Amino acid sequence: MTANGAALNRENVGILGMEVYFPKRYVDQAELEQFDGVSAGKYTIGLGQSKMAVTDDREDIASFCLSVVQNFMEKYQVKYESVGRLEVGTETIVDKSKSTKSVLMQLFKESGNYAVEGIDTTNACYGGTSALFNAVQWCQSEFWDGRYALVVAADIAVYAKGNARPSGGAGAAVMLVGPDAPLVMEPGLRSTHIEHLYDFYKPDLSSEFPEVDGPLSVVSYVRFVDACYAKFLKLVEQKDGVTHASLDNAADFFVFHSPYTKQVTKGLARMSYIDFTRQPDAPQFEAAQAYKDLPYQDSLTLKDLERTFVGLSKSVMAKKVAPSLLAAREIGNSYCASVYFCLASLISEVPPEQLAGRRIAMFSYGSGSAASMFSLRVRGDTTKMAQNLLVRQRLESRAKISAEAFDQLMSLRESTHQLRDYQPTGDLANLFPGTYYLESIDSKFRREYKRTPLN
Repeated sequence: MTANGAALNRENVGILGMEVYFPKRYVDQAELEQFDGVSAGKYTIGLGQSKMAVTDDREDIASFCLSVVQNFMEKYQVKYESVGRLEVGTETIVDKSKSTKSVLMQLFKESGNYAVEGIDTTNACYGGTSALFNAVQWCQSEFWDGRYALVVAADIAVYAKGNARPSGGAGAAVMLVGPDAPLVMEPGLRSTHIEHLYDFYKPDLSSEFPEVDGPLSVVSYVRFVDACYAKFLKLVEQKDGVTHASLDNAADFFVFHSPYTKQVTKGLARMSYIDFTRQPDAPQFEAAQAYKDLPYQDSLTLKDLERTFVGLSKSVMAKKVAPSLLAAREIGNSYCASVYFCLASLISEVPPEQLAGRRIAMFSYGSGSAASMFSLRVRGDTTKMAQNLLVRQRLESRAKISAEAFDQLMSLRESTHQLRDYQPTGDLANLFPGTYYLESIDSKFRREYKRTPLN
Protein backbone atom coordinates (compact mmCIF):
# COMPACT_ATOMS: atom_id res chain seq x y z
CA MET A 1 0.00 0.00 0.00
CA THR A 2 1.09 3.60 -0.55
CA ALA A 3 1.17 6.20 2.23
CA ASN A 4 -2.38 7.31 1.39
CA GLY A 5 -3.66 3.75 1.48
CA ALA A 6 -3.92 3.24 -2.29
CA ALA A 7 -2.82 -0.13 -3.64
CA LEU A 8 0.48 -0.22 -5.54
CA ASN A 9 0.37 -1.13 -9.21
CA ARG A 10 2.31 -4.36 -9.68
CA GLU A 11 1.12 -5.10 -13.22
CA ASN A 12 3.38 -5.59 -16.25
CA VAL A 13 6.66 -5.31 -14.35
CA GLY A 14 9.73 -5.19 -16.53
CA ILE A 15 12.32 -2.91 -18.12
CA LEU A 16 11.32 0.75 -18.34
CA GLY A 17 14.60 2.04 -19.79
CA MET A 18 18.16 1.01 -20.65
CA GLU A 19 21.60 2.54 -21.01
CA VAL A 20 24.96 1.02 -21.95
CA TYR A 21 28.56 2.08 -21.52
CA PHE A 22 31.67 0.84 -23.33
CA PRO A 23 35.22 2.24 -23.61
CA LYS A 24 36.14 4.78 -26.25
CA ARG A 25 38.88 2.63 -27.78
CA TYR A 26 38.92 -0.68 -29.61
CA VAL A 27 41.33 -2.98 -31.39
CA ASP A 28 40.57 -4.42 -34.83
CA GLN A 29 40.39 -8.22 -34.72
CA ALA A 30 41.85 -8.64 -38.21
CA GLU A 31 44.89 -6.58 -37.18
CA LEU A 32 45.13 -8.60 -33.97
CA GLU A 33 45.27 -11.79 -36.07
CA GLN A 34 48.31 -10.42 -37.88
CA PHE A 35 49.97 -9.24 -34.67
CA ASP A 36 49.43 -12.61 -32.98
CA GLY A 37 50.72 -14.48 -36.03
CA VAL A 38 47.61 -16.63 -36.43
CA SER A 39 45.83 -17.57 -39.63
CA ALA A 40 43.65 -14.90 -41.25
CA GLY A 41 40.05 -15.35 -40.14
CA LYS A 42 40.78 -17.14 -36.87
CA TYR A 43 39.23 -14.32 -34.82
CA THR A 44 37.03 -12.65 -37.44
CA ILE A 45 35.49 -15.83 -38.86
CA GLY A 46 36.33 -18.46 -36.26
CA LEU A 47 35.03 -16.33 -33.38
CA GLY A 48 32.78 -14.08 -35.46
CA GLN A 49 34.31 -10.93 -33.98
CA SER A 50 35.27 -7.72 -35.77
CA LYS A 51 36.44 -5.43 -32.93
CA MET A 52 37.15 -5.59 -29.21
CA ALA A 53 36.67 -2.86 -26.60
CA VAL A 54 39.79 -2.06 -24.58
CA THR A 55 40.65 0.22 -21.68
CA ASP A 56 43.66 1.13 -19.57
CA ASP A 57 44.38 1.69 -15.88
CA ARG A 58 42.02 4.70 -15.70
CA GLU A 59 38.95 2.45 -15.61
CA ASP A 60 37.84 -0.35 -13.33
CA ILE A 61 34.53 -2.05 -12.60
CA ALA A 62 33.33 0.73 -10.27
CA SER A 63 34.08 3.49 -12.79
CA PHE A 64 32.18 1.55 -15.45
CA CYS A 65 29.15 1.26 -13.18
CA LEU A 66 29.33 4.89 -12.05
CA SER A 67 29.41 5.99 -15.70
CA VAL A 68 26.50 3.89 -16.90
CA VAL A 69 24.22 4.72 -13.93
CA GLN A 70 24.87 8.47 -13.97
CA ASN A 71 24.48 8.63 -17.76
CA PHE A 72 21.19 6.74 -17.50
CA MET A 73 19.80 8.99 -14.75
CA GLU A 74 20.63 12.10 -16.77
CA LYS A 75 19.23 10.79 -20.07
CA TYR A 76 15.96 9.57 -18.55
CA GLN A 77 15.76 12.39 -15.98
CA VAL A 78 15.16 9.93 -13.14
CA LYS A 79 15.66 11.28 -9.61
CA TYR A 80 17.86 9.30 -7.25
CA GLU A 81 15.29 9.54 -4.47
CA SER A 82 12.86 7.59 -6.68
CA VAL A 83 15.12 4.47 -6.60
CA GLY A 84 14.54 1.93 -3.82
CA ARG A 85 16.69 -0.95 -5.05
CA LEU A 86 20.04 -1.16 -6.82
CA GLU A 87 21.78 -4.46 -7.52
CA VAL A 88 25.00 -5.03 -9.47
CA GLY A 89 25.72 -8.22 -11.38
CA THR A 90 29.45 -8.60 -12.00
CA GLU A 91 32.34 -11.03 -11.75
CA THR A 92 34.97 -8.27 -11.93
CA ILE A 93 35.93 -7.42 -8.37
CA VAL A 94 38.53 -5.13 -6.82
CA ASP A 95 37.55 -6.01 -3.25
CA LYS A 96 36.58 -9.30 -1.61
CA SER A 97 34.21 -7.59 0.85
CA LYS A 98 33.06 -4.16 -0.29
CA SER A 99 30.40 -4.38 -3.00
CA THR A 100 30.51 -2.34 -6.18
CA LYS A 101 26.94 -1.30 -5.33
CA SER A 102 28.21 0.42 -2.19
CA VAL A 103 30.58 2.52 -4.35
CA LEU A 104 27.59 3.58 -6.47
CA MET A 105 25.86 4.95 -3.38
CA GLN A 106 28.00 8.09 -3.65
CA LEU A 107 25.74 9.03 -6.58
CA PHE A 108 22.81 9.10 -4.12
CA LYS A 109 24.53 11.44 -1.64
CA GLU A 110 23.05 14.70 -2.91
CA SER A 111 19.52 13.27 -2.84
CA GLY A 112 19.94 12.05 0.73
CA ASN A 113 18.48 8.69 -0.29
CA TYR A 114 20.35 5.90 1.46
CA ALA A 115 17.35 3.56 1.80
CA VAL A 116 18.33 1.51 -1.25
CA GLU A 117 18.22 -2.29 -1.09
CA GLY A 118 20.48 -4.69 -2.99
CA ILE A 119 24.18 -5.52 -3.19
CA ASP A 120 26.33 -7.44 -5.71
CA THR A 121 25.41 -10.77 -7.32
CA THR A 122 28.14 -13.04 -8.66
CA ASN A 123 28.28 -16.14 -10.85
CA ALA A 124 30.39 -15.48 -13.93
CA CYS A 125 28.24 -13.99 -16.72
CA TYR A 126 24.93 -14.82 -15.01
CA GLY A 127 25.01 -12.23 -12.20
CA GLY A 128 23.17 -9.52 -14.15
CA THR A 129 20.30 -11.87 -14.93
CA SER A 130 19.96 -12.92 -11.30
CA ALA A 131 19.94 -9.23 -10.35
CA LEU A 132 17.19 -8.56 -12.92
CA PHE A 133 15.09 -11.45 -11.59
CA ASN A 134 15.52 -10.09 -8.04
CA ALA A 135 14.48 -6.60 -9.10
CA VAL A 136 11.35 -7.80 -10.91
CA GLN A 137 10.37 -10.02 -8.00
CA TRP A 138 10.93 -7.15 -5.53
CA CYS A 139 8.53 -4.96 -7.54
CA GLN A 140 5.97 -7.77 -7.51
CA SER A 141 6.31 -8.50 -3.79
CA GLU A 142 4.72 -7.20 -0.61
CA PHE A 143 8.06 -5.60 0.28
CA TRP A 144 7.96 -3.19 -2.68
CA ASP A 145 7.57 0.43 -1.58
CA GLY A 146 6.56 1.85 -4.97
CA ARG A 147 10.01 3.07 -6.03
CA TYR A 148 12.07 1.96 -9.04
CA ALA A 149 14.76 -0.71 -9.11
CA LEU A 150 18.04 -0.28 -10.95
CA VAL A 151 19.91 -3.31 -12.27
CA VAL A 152 23.54 -2.95 -13.36
CA ALA A 153 25.34 -5.67 -15.34
CA ALA A 154 29.00 -4.92 -15.98
CA ASP A 155 32.38 -6.56 -16.49
CA ILE A 156 35.86 -6.10 -17.90
CA ALA A 157 36.85 -9.30 -19.69
CA VAL A 158 40.60 -9.74 -20.03
CA TYR A 159 42.67 -12.86 -20.59
CA ALA A 160 46.31 -13.89 -20.42
CA LYS A 161 48.20 -13.98 -23.71
CA GLY A 162 47.06 -16.88 -25.84
CA ASN A 163 44.04 -18.27 -27.65
CA ALA A 164 41.46 -16.78 -25.25
CA ARG A 165 42.67 -13.16 -25.30
CA PRO A 166 40.75 -12.15 -28.50
CA SER A 167 37.49 -13.21 -26.81
CA GLY A 168 37.79 -10.38 -24.28
CA GLY A 169 35.89 -7.10 -24.16
CA ALA A 170 34.33 -4.68 -21.70
CA GLY A 171 31.06 -2.92 -21.03
CA ALA A 172 28.23 -2.07 -18.65
CA ALA A 173 24.45 -2.02 -18.98
CA VAL A 174 21.81 -0.61 -16.65
CA MET A 175 18.08 -1.25 -16.62
CA LEU A 176 15.31 0.59 -14.80
CA VAL A 177 12.69 -1.85 -13.50
CA GLY A 178 9.12 -1.10 -12.52
CA PRO A 179 5.44 -1.60 -13.48
CA ASP A 180 3.77 -0.71 -16.80
CA ALA A 181 7.05 -1.34 -18.63
CA PRO A 182 7.51 -1.45 -22.41
CA LEU A 183 9.49 -4.69 -21.95
CA VAL A 184 7.48 -6.89 -19.60
CA MET A 185 8.97 -9.99 -18.00
CA GLU A 186 6.40 -12.55 -19.08
CA PRO A 187 5.20 -14.67 -16.13
CA GLY A 188 5.33 -18.43 -16.49
CA LEU A 189 8.09 -18.43 -19.11
CA ARG A 190 11.36 -18.99 -17.30
CA SER A 191 13.50 -22.12 -17.37
CA THR A 192 16.72 -22.53 -15.40
CA HIS A 193 19.55 -25.06 -15.35
CA ILE A 194 22.43 -24.99 -12.82
CA GLU A 195 25.30 -27.44 -12.28
CA HIS A 196 28.69 -27.55 -10.57
CA LEU A 197 31.35 -27.24 -13.31
CA TYR A 198 34.88 -25.92 -13.69
CA ASP A 199 34.55 -24.62 -17.25
CA PHE A 200 35.65 -21.05 -16.39
CA TYR A 201 36.52 -19.69 -12.97
CA LYS A 202 38.73 -17.15 -11.16
CA PRO A 203 40.40 -18.73 -8.11
CA ASP A 204 43.49 -16.48 -8.21
CA LEU A 205 42.44 -13.18 -6.67
CA SER A 206 45.86 -11.65 -7.42
CA SER A 207 45.10 -11.74 -11.15
CA GLU A 208 42.37 -10.46 -13.46
CA PHE A 209 42.77 -13.56 -15.61
CA PRO A 210 40.48 -16.61 -15.36
CA GLU A 211 41.20 -20.31 -15.54
CA VAL A 212 39.51 -21.61 -18.69
CA ASP A 213 38.77 -25.14 -19.89
CA GLY A 214 37.93 -24.18 -23.47
CA PRO A 215 36.42 -27.47 -24.74
CA LEU A 216 34.33 -27.91 -21.58
CA SER A 217 33.18 -24.30 -21.76
CA VAL A 218 31.94 -24.67 -25.34
CA VAL A 219 30.13 -27.94 -24.62
CA SER A 220 28.65 -26.58 -21.39
CA TYR A 221 27.20 -23.54 -23.17
CA VAL A 222 25.39 -25.61 -25.81
CA ARG A 223 24.29 -28.24 -23.30
CA PHE A 224 22.72 -25.55 -21.12
CA VAL A 225 21.05 -24.06 -24.22
CA ASP A 226 19.55 -27.50 -24.83
CA ALA A 227 18.28 -27.89 -21.27
CA CYS A 228 16.80 -24.41 -20.95
CA TYR A 229 15.28 -24.35 -24.44
CA ALA A 230 13.61 -27.77 -24.07
CA LYS A 231 11.99 -26.65 -20.80
CA PHE A 232 11.10 -23.27 -22.28
CA LEU A 233 9.25 -24.92 -25.19
CA LYS A 234 7.08 -26.90 -22.79
CA LEU A 235 6.23 -23.71 -20.91
CA VAL A 236 5.33 -21.96 -24.17
CA GLU A 237 3.05 -24.83 -25.13
CA GLN A 238 1.27 -24.56 -21.79
CA LYS A 239 0.99 -20.77 -21.88
CA ASP A 240 0.10 -20.32 -25.55
CA GLY A 241 -1.94 -23.49 -25.96
CA VAL A 242 0.10 -24.72 -28.93
CA THR A 243 0.88 -28.35 -29.66
CA HIS A 244 4.41 -28.06 -31.04
CA ALA A 245 6.43 -25.04 -29.94
CA SER A 246 9.63 -24.49 -31.94
CA LEU A 247 11.92 -21.82 -33.31
CA ASP A 248 9.11 -20.91 -35.68
CA ASN A 249 6.53 -19.97 -33.05
CA ALA A 250 8.08 -19.93 -29.56
CA ALA A 251 9.41 -16.38 -29.87
CA ASP A 252 9.77 -13.57 -32.40
CA PHE A 253 13.38 -12.82 -31.44
CA PHE A 254 16.07 -14.77 -29.62
CA VAL A 255 18.75 -12.94 -27.63
CA PHE A 256 21.78 -14.86 -26.35
CA HIS A 257 24.68 -14.35 -24.01
CA SER A 258 27.52 -13.87 -26.50
CA PRO A 259 31.06 -14.83 -25.43
CA TYR A 260 31.70 -14.42 -29.16
CA THR A 261 29.12 -14.36 -31.92
CA LYS A 262 30.09 -17.71 -33.46
CA GLN A 263 29.01 -19.31 -30.20
CA VAL A 264 25.58 -17.73 -30.60
CA THR A 265 25.31 -19.30 -34.06
CA LYS A 266 26.09 -22.67 -32.48
CA GLY A 267 23.58 -22.03 -29.70
CA LEU A 268 20.80 -21.38 -32.18
CA ALA A 269 21.81 -24.52 -34.09
CA ARG A 270 21.32 -26.49 -30.88
CA MET A 271 17.80 -25.10 -30.58
CA SER A 272 17.14 -26.35 -34.10
CA TYR A 273 18.53 -29.72 -33.05
CA ILE A 274 16.19 -29.82 -30.04
CA ASP A 275 13.29 -29.05 -32.40
CA PHE A 276 14.47 -32.01 -34.50
CA THR A 277 14.56 -34.38 -31.51
CA ARG A 278 10.99 -33.38 -30.67
CA GLN A 279 9.71 -33.77 -34.26
CA PRO A 280 12.31 -35.80 -36.20
CA ASP A 281 9.94 -36.59 -39.07
CA ALA A 282 8.97 -32.99 -39.78
CA PRO A 283 9.58 -32.07 -43.45
CA GLN A 284 12.11 -29.33 -42.63
CA PHE A 285 14.44 -31.92 -41.08
CA GLU A 286 14.78 -34.17 -44.11
CA ALA A 287 18.49 -33.35 -44.33
CA ALA A 288 19.05 -34.39 -40.70
CA GLN A 289 17.71 -37.92 -40.76
CA ALA A 290 21.18 -39.42 -40.28
CA TYR A 291 21.14 -38.10 -36.71
CA LYS A 292 17.78 -39.54 -35.77
CA ASP A 293 19.17 -42.28 -33.51
CA LEU A 294 22.38 -40.55 -32.45
CA PRO A 295 23.06 -40.70 -28.69
CA TYR A 296 22.66 -37.26 -27.12
CA GLN A 297 26.20 -37.10 -25.74
CA ASP A 298 27.63 -37.69 -29.21
CA SER A 299 25.56 -34.83 -30.61
CA LEU A 300 27.39 -32.30 -28.44
CA THR A 301 30.72 -32.59 -30.25
CA LEU A 302 29.87 -33.92 -33.72
CA LYS A 303 30.96 -31.23 -36.20
CA ASP A 304 28.90 -32.60 -39.10
CA LEU A 305 25.75 -32.34 -36.97
CA GLU A 306 26.67 -28.81 -35.96
CA ARG A 307 27.14 -27.75 -39.58
CA THR A 308 23.85 -29.37 -40.58
CA PHE A 309 21.82 -27.50 -37.97
CA VAL A 310 23.67 -24.24 -38.49
CA GLY A 311 22.46 -24.53 -42.08
CA LEU A 312 18.92 -25.49 -41.09
CA SER A 313 18.64 -22.52 -38.72
CA LYS A 314 20.22 -19.98 -41.10
CA SER A 315 16.97 -18.18 -41.94
CA VAL A 316 15.99 -17.96 -38.25
CA MET A 317 19.46 -16.58 -37.52
CA ALA A 318 19.04 -13.81 -40.07
CA LYS A 319 15.54 -12.84 -38.99
CA LYS A 320 15.36 -13.48 -35.25
CA VAL A 321 18.95 -13.30 -33.93
CA ALA A 322 21.28 -11.26 -36.17
CA PRO A 323 19.78 -7.84 -35.27
CA SER A 324 20.87 -8.39 -31.65
CA LEU A 325 24.54 -9.08 -32.37
CA LEU A 326 25.78 -5.63 -33.39
CA ALA A 327 27.41 -4.67 -30.09
CA ALA A 328 28.62 -8.19 -29.34
CA ARG A 329 30.52 -8.32 -32.63
CA GLU A 330 32.10 -4.89 -32.13
CA ILE A 331 32.72 -4.89 -28.37
CA GLY A 332 33.46 -8.51 -27.55
CA ASN A 333 32.49 -10.29 -24.38
CA SER A 334 31.30 -8.12 -21.52
CA TYR A 335 30.37 -11.10 -19.34
CA CYS A 336 27.34 -10.06 -17.22
CA ALA A 337 26.51 -7.22 -19.60
CA SER A 338 26.78 -9.35 -22.75
CA VAL A 339 23.20 -10.57 -23.08
CA TYR A 340 21.92 -7.06 -22.26
CA PHE A 341 24.16 -5.47 -24.88
CA CYS A 342 22.46 -7.87 -27.29
CA LEU A 343 19.05 -6.74 -26.05
CA ALA A 344 20.13 -3.10 -26.40
CA SER A 345 21.30 -3.78 -29.96
CA LEU A 346 17.96 -5.37 -30.83
CA ILE A 347 16.04 -2.37 -29.46
CA SER A 348 18.37 0.06 -31.20
CA GLU A 349 18.43 -1.73 -34.57
CA VAL A 350 14.82 -2.90 -35.01
CA PRO A 351 12.15 -0.20 -35.58
CA PRO A 352 9.69 0.09 -32.66
CA GLU A 353 6.73 -0.82 -34.85
CA GLN A 354 8.42 -4.13 -35.70
CA LEU A 355 8.99 -4.89 -32.02
CA ALA A 356 5.51 -3.98 -30.81
CA GLY A 357 3.69 -6.97 -29.31
CA ARG A 358 6.61 -9.32 -29.96
CA ARG A 359 8.11 -11.91 -27.62
CA ILE A 360 11.87 -11.80 -27.02
CA ALA A 361 13.35 -15.03 -25.65
CA MET A 362 16.48 -14.29 -23.62
CA PHE A 363 19.20 -16.91 -22.95
CA SER A 364 21.65 -16.03 -20.19
CA TYR A 365 24.63 -18.26 -19.36
CA GLY A 366 27.30 -17.96 -16.69
CA SER A 367 30.08 -20.49 -16.27
CA GLY A 368 30.35 -22.55 -13.16
CA SER A 369 27.51 -22.98 -14.29
CA ALA A 370 24.10 -21.30 -14.34
CA ALA A 371 21.70 -20.51 -17.19
CA SER A 372 18.15 -19.30 -17.69
CA MET A 373 15.86 -18.72 -20.62
CA PHE A 374 13.12 -16.18 -20.03
CA SER A 375 10.72 -14.05 -22.00
CA LEU A 376 10.30 -10.32 -22.45
CA ARG A 377 7.06 -9.22 -24.12
CA VAL A 378 7.10 -5.83 -25.86
CA ARG A 379 3.94 -4.16 -24.55
CA GLY A 380 4.91 -0.53 -25.06
CA ASP A 381 6.74 1.86 -27.34
CA THR A 382 10.51 1.32 -27.45
CA THR A 383 11.20 4.57 -29.35
CA LYS A 384 12.63 6.42 -26.34
CA MET A 385 14.92 3.52 -25.49
CA ALA A 386 16.21 3.32 -29.04
CA GLN A 387 16.81 7.08 -29.21
CA ASN A 388 18.75 7.01 -25.95
CA LEU A 389 20.77 3.92 -26.83
CA LEU A 390 21.87 4.75 -30.40
CA VAL A 391 24.18 1.74 -30.26
CA ARG A 392 25.42 1.87 -33.86
CA GLN A 393 26.19 5.59 -33.80
CA ARG A 394 28.04 5.33 -30.51
CA LEU A 395 30.11 2.38 -31.70
CA GLU A 396 31.10 4.38 -34.77
CA SER A 397 32.31 7.26 -32.58
CA ARG A 398 35.10 5.20 -31.01
CA ALA A 399 38.83 5.40 -31.75
CA LYS A 400 40.91 2.51 -33.05
CA ILE A 401 44.24 1.63 -31.49
CA SER A 402 46.91 -0.64 -32.95
CA ALA A 403 47.36 -4.26 -31.91
CA GLU A 404 50.75 -3.24 -30.46
CA ALA A 405 49.08 -0.55 -28.31
CA PHE A 406 46.48 -3.08 -27.17
CA ASP A 407 49.22 -5.47 -26.10
CA GLN A 408 50.87 -2.67 -24.12
CA LEU A 409 47.57 -1.80 -22.40
CA MET A 410 47.10 -5.42 -21.35
CA SER A 411 50.61 -5.44 -19.89
CA LEU A 412 49.83 -2.20 -18.04
CA ARG A 413 46.66 -3.62 -16.50
CA GLU A 414 48.48 -6.80 -15.50
CA SER A 415 51.44 -4.99 -13.88
CA THR A 416 49.25 -2.51 -11.94
CA HIS A 417 46.52 -4.90 -10.79
CA GLN A 418 45.82 -4.50 -7.04
CA LEU A 419 48.56 -1.93 -6.41
CA ARG A 420 48.26 0.54 -3.55
CA ASP A 421 49.62 4.09 -3.48
CA TYR A 422 49.05 4.17 -7.22
CA GLN A 423 48.38 7.05 -9.57
CA PRO A 424 46.90 5.83 -12.92
CA THR A 425 48.74 7.03 -16.02
CA GLY A 426 46.08 6.70 -18.72
CA ASP A 427 45.34 9.82 -20.76
CA LEU A 428 41.89 11.25 -19.94
CA ALA A 429 41.53 12.22 -23.61
CA ASN A 430 40.91 8.52 -24.26
CA LEU A 431 37.60 8.65 -22.36
CA PHE A 432 34.16 9.67 -23.61
CA PRO A 433 32.66 12.86 -22.13
CA GLY A 434 30.84 12.14 -18.88
CA THR A 435 32.96 9.07 -18.05
CA TYR A 436 33.97 8.30 -14.49
CA TYR A 437 37.62 7.36 -14.07
CA LEU A 438 40.01 6.18 -11.38
CA GLU A 439 41.88 9.19 -10.01
CA SER A 440 44.02 7.45 -7.40
CA ILE A 441 44.46 4.52 -5.01
CA ASP A 442 45.84 5.40 -1.58
CA SER A 443 48.02 3.42 0.83
CA LYS A 444 44.94 1.65 2.24
CA PHE A 445 43.67 0.66 -1.23
CA ARG A 446 40.90 3.30 -1.09
CA ARG A 447 39.91 4.39 -4.58
CA GLU A 448 38.90 7.89 -5.61
CA TYR A 449 36.88 8.55 -8.76
CA LYS A 450 36.27 11.66 -10.82
CA ARG A 451 34.26 12.38 -13.96
CA THR A 452 35.30 13.86 -17.29
CA PRO A 453 33.33 16.97 -18.38
CA LEU A 454 30.14 16.36 -20.32
CA ASN A 455 31.24 18.77 -23.06
